This record gives sequence, C-alpha cells and structure tokens, in this order.
Amino acid sequence: MDELRRRAPAVTTTRTESIALLLIVGAVLLWSAIAPSDRLTWFMEVIWVLAAIPLLIATRGRFPLTRLLAWLIAIHCVILIYGGKYTYSQTPLGDWVAAAWDLSRNHYDRLGHLAQGFIPAILARELLLRCTPLRPGGWLFYLVCAACLSFSAFFEFIEWWAALVMGGEADAYLATQGDVWDTQWDMFLALCGAVLAQLMLERVHDRQLGIARD
Repeated sequence: MDELRRRAPAVTTTRTESIALLLIVGAVLLWSAIAPSDRLTWFMEVIWVLAAIPLLIATRGRFPLTRLLAWLIAIHCVILIYGGKYTYSQTPLGDWVAAAWDLSRNHYDRLGHLAQGFIPAILARELLLRCTPLRPGGWLFYLVCAACLSFSAFFEFIEWWAALVMGGEADAYLATQGDVWDTQWDMFLALCGAVLAQLMLERVHDRQLGIARD
C-alpha cells in the first residue's frame, strides 16, 4: 500500500490534456491583464496562479497529479483570475446573479472562498494519501478539513496585513462590501468547501489514485 500511495496515480492527465489546460489558463490570464479594474488587486489575486504554473510544470514528471486534481486546479485558477480582473465585489457574473435573485451584494467572493476550501481539499487529500501512511477514513477527512481551514485563516491574515499596509487602497482587494462578518463567512465557506469536496469526490479520487477501498 505504501508503494501504491507514492507512485504515480492510476489516472493522470495526458500530455495533450495538460497542455490544453495550461493554454486555457494562460489565455484567461492574458485576457485578465488587459485593463483590469484595479491593477494592484489584479496582481494580488493572480500571483497565486503565477506561482502555481511553473511549480506544477516543474514537478509534473516527478509527482504527476490525478486528472481530477489537475482539472480542479485549472478551474480554481480561472476563478481567481476572473475575480482579479474585475475585483471580487464587482464581477459581472456576481452582479448578474445578485440582480436575478434580488440579492443585497455581489456574492462572487463567497464562491471564491468556497472554492478555496473545495479545491485545496483534494490537493491536501492527494498529498496525504501519497506521502503519508494515512488511509481513507475519519482521520484523513478531519486533517484535510483542518488543513483547508488553516489555509483559509492564513489567507485572512494576508488580507489583514494588506489592509494595514495599504489602508483604504486595500478595499478592492478585501471585497468585504460592508459585511462585518466577512472574515468569518470566508473561513466558514472554505470549511464547507472542504467537507463537500470530500463527500462528493472521495470515491472518484480514490479510483484515480489507484487505491482500493476496503
């Protein structure tokens, strides 16, 4: 079982598929760089994508990801880039949903924080199953949730530091929209995302990792 966890997954992206995902993310990134609503906010949002792309390319040969995780990371990149293009509080998609459902605010940032738990949950799960003795079960579920909640809390620290350094200029990046409970909502939604990801994708993820369920 230990060798099974550490070796390449049973289902990974093909070279063509990986290139296609890279081109899609790259195209969206280039589009977002053209006259974003706030250049500094754009950079602070997409810097995670700019850091992830070379890291994933460099490690693909030694540590290939499951197809599921590769696609989820690409989707997360697009979510981050789109939010950076318009700022999370002013995305056209969020405005359209708010108008259609008569909502009081643009909820795209809520989607972003749900994804901040949902997609890193599969990443954390894959790393733990392949690099530690953990098996699918309660402890794995708990540790993945804890990792995602910790990451979300750390991200809130980053937003706090940005507010201290930038003052009023950080408003577009924070996207609180006057909600005094915005920080708590962000962490709660990340936790919900981590729980949902494991409940919804646990079985398909295990199959792609090549782990037989007891």
